Amino acid sequence: MEPSEQSGPDLVSQDVNPVFLQQLRELDIPEEAAKQALLHTRNVSAEEAAMYYFNKLENEEEGDDDLMFKMVFVVNMDLAMGVGKVAAQVGHAAVGLYQALQEKNSWREMAWKWDHSGSKKVVLQGTNVAHLLELQALAMSLSLPTYLVQDAGLTQVREACFFQ
Repeated sequence: MEPSEQSGPDLVSQDVNPVFLQQLRELDIPEEAAKQALLHTRNVSAEEAAMYYFNKLENEEEGDDDLMFKMVFVVNMDLAMGVGKVAAQVGHAAVGLYQALQEKNSWREMAWKWDHSGSKKVVLQGTNVAHLLELQALAMSLSLPTYLVQDAGLTQVREACFFQ
């Protein structure tokens, strides 16, 4: 039997990457579901496992009005910004994404559900610009809205640096 065809206890007995598992737990993904997602995606990355989990959840609960929504912000750690600068850039991303959500009917509904289910947000670390662009492409392939912040370079970082 192929590893991707296994289910149940066989998958659970395999090892998962503890760093990826912790990242998934920070997204409020239940531990067992996070382990399953990592195993189904062969421990490639926390991002792939998260996308697997959320895509599976969406397919299982399609049409369910009780879906939980969360805004995810990924900070480019390659820039070594101060805490205040990170907070400002995440703020720009939150406002920009919320405005983008208002541009499309399906996204407007998503924003309403997010707003009425606790407006959850999580901030994660991205490695560099290439990592942010890879995550953005993955989100777009899943028809998820994205917003990429490009800094003007007036304070701590050089112009044209990206934040997601």
